[in-house]
Amino acid sequence: MDPRTQLLLEAPIGRTILRLALPNIAVMAIQAGIGLVETYFIAKLGTDALAGLALVFPVQMLFVMITAGAMGGGILSAVSRALGSGRADDANALVWQSIWIALVLGLVTTIVMLAAGHALYSAMGGRGEALAAALVYSHVVFAGAIPLWLYNSLAAVIRGTGNMLVPALVTAIGAAILIPLSPLLIFGFGPVRGFGIAGGAMAVVAFYVVGSAIFAAYIWSGRGVLQPERAPQRFRWTLSRGVLKIGALSSIVSTTTNLAIAIATALVGVYGPAAVAGFGTAVRLEYLLVPLVFGLGTPVASMVGTSIGAGQNKRALRVAWTGAAIAGGLTGAIGAAAAFYPQVWLSLFGDDATMNAVGSQYLRIVGPFYGFFGIGLALYFASQGAGRVGWAMGASLLRVVVAALGGLAVVRWGAGIAGIFAALAAGLAIYGVLNIVAVASGVWFRNNQRAAASPLQLIATKECAR
Repeated sequence: MDPRTQLLLEAPIGRTILRLALPNIAVMAIQAGIGLVETYFIAKLGTDALAGLALVFPVQMLFVMITAGAMGGGILSAVSRALGSGRADDANALVWQSIWIALVLGLVTTIVMLAAGHALYSAMGGRGEALAAALVYSHVVFAGAIPLWLYNSLAAVIRGTGNMLVPALVTAIGAAILIPLSPLLIFGFGPVRGFGIAGGAMAVVAFYVVGSAIFAAYIWSGRGVLQPERAPQRFRWTLSRGVLKIGALSSIVSTTTNLAIAIATALVGVYGPAAVAGFGTAVRLEYLLVPLVFGLGTPVASMVGTSIGAGQNKRALRVAWTGAAIAGGLTGAIGAAAAFYPQVWLSLFGDDATMNAVGSQYLRIVGPFYGFFGIGLALYFASQGAGRVGWAMGASLLRVVVAALGGLAVVRWGAGIAGIFAALAAGLAIYGVLNIVAVASGVWFRNNQRAAASPLQLIATKECAR
């Protein structure tokens, strides 16, 4: 067994999660910083530009979460379970299967978003100049959907082997280039003309193009665990089916997270562009929790998948609970700080009175519930590693129902923006609690005989024991 795979099966759980997560968390912090820098510079273009970005941001984050956390989670799970059960050939073949999936779904993303962007942002409350700005940014960023899919799919392949460092380094280097590139393309400098809000989107697309090329070069360099064939392999449904099944169910989870915020954005839009800008700015902090927990969740998913592939079900559960405890503690602390000191965050983006009032109200009401979100999201990633995301999907759907129907009801009853935010908070609490109940009840191993390991799993376990 490869030493890296053996490490995932034998090393101390808490220490291993933290060691593997630290590069991811550092990179997620860098990526969050990139988003904040872009928001900061686009805010200089005016409230309409900031409101336009607020309209696109939930949709953009949806596809980032689908490519990295949903379909990427399916890829990571398949690779880690193949390695854990000793099926190295299947793990290598999954590289090309992931590329085909990324190319097809990337093209579909571009076509859908270019065709449906206007109707979508209008339904979210976009009007006038804010809608125009949203469409400019959206058309550019989603024209580069294929690089986005390739970047996160190839990163998931590498993370599935337990290697978190290479994706972290590539992202960090890309960020070092992107941070100065974004304002350059937005405002221009010297002979370089500025493209306004479109410039920010162009910088993001360039980041994904270069990063995808670097990941491909690393995978085929022979330096990692995987050794895929250089010549393109045909599409293999038997291998891709598992990836697509987990990815499809996980995509529903990702969609519901963004749908809840998109619906809230539309409801807040009743109170005007400044209110939308305030809510969009404040809710960015919630979005930052996703990459933070993703940094923890990817090693958790890799360790869970490898453990289950090797027939070590009890270790898989210990990994899940340890990761959930860490994630809940971190996100809960962030939410509490935001609730007590909302202006520390909001003052970074502007001083409009309405914007700051709405943003502060959101953070004070929803911030205390961020811990539930962190726990639920960590257990969702662990469920991806186990290949059992049905209950996590159900918890996410119920979160949307509570947030959406509750928000609609309070608007109809005239309860105001505070009622919308209370519904969002209730949805987060339900999401966390249901994921805890599901994993504790043993849904990963229900109606199957995972505990009865296959011959390959028994061989892998014996080798690791030696």
